[in-house]
Amino acid sequence: MREINDWNYENEQWTVLPTHLKHLPLFTRHFDFTSYIFRVLWAIFLKFAFRYYIRLKVKGDFKKMYKNHPRLLLISNHASHLDAVSIAAAIPFRYWLDLYLTAAKDYWFSNPIFTFFSKHCLGAIPIDRKDKKGEAVKLCITLLKKLDRIWMILFPEGTRSKDGNIHTFKRGVSLFALQTKTPILFIYIEGNTTLWPKGHLLPLPGKLTIHVGPIQQPAEISEIDTNYRNWVMSINPDAYKDLPKEIEKDLLEENEMD
Repeated sequence: MREINDWNYENEQWTVLPTHLKHLPLFTRHFDFTSYIFRVLWAIFLKFAFRYYIRLKVKGDFKKMYKNHPRLLLISNHASHLDAVSIAAAIPFRYWLDLYLTAAKDYWFSNPIFTFFSKHCLGAIPIDRKDKKGEAVKLCITLLKKLDRIWMILFPEGTRSKDGNIHTFKRGVSLFALQTKTPILFIYIEGNTTLWPKGHLLPLPGKLTIHVGPIQQPAEISEIDTNYRNWVMSINPDAYKDLPKEIEKDLLEENEMD
């Protein structure tokens, strides 16, 4: 991918740019009224859904975080399709234009309907999980370096947890943080596995709690993983309680290697 500063919007580069990238800042130089309208409609839907169907409780202050930290990597546990939308629902709508989610391209951009929703409602950054050239990594790093305000949601486990336990973090979040000097905000979603476990078509009604945690400065993944684990354990000791022994061993070995 070319450097953003070298991008020429007046020639054919813009017309041949993949549609799944045209909603992202630095590519889109104008106010996208279509995206704004759909985000408003999506925000209204989430407001009612997370008040009357899923009773969302937020423990922490996103407003204070937004004022003091214009650029952040928001990392969270991941066990349900509720995770990204619940974080968005917890964050005031006026911050949404600076809010972006990393999402698997092969799922969230797999058809026109999903692509439209991912672009205009989620502000999703497509991540190609089979990418060998690191284009998605370059794109994320470029956005984090070039934008004055950006909150990027990442799920360091890499995929939804099948058993509800929090598993070993992948190195991507550490790479992004260190290369762009972007702090990390810890988020813990409590109750996501119960409300929408992997394999279920729709979420169940119930309570969901989002804990807004401390700020972690850029560091190696072993430190991030350990600090996040210790923080979550102080809230919910059962979050790692049933972690299989072989996974615990892998976690310890990876932390020792880093």
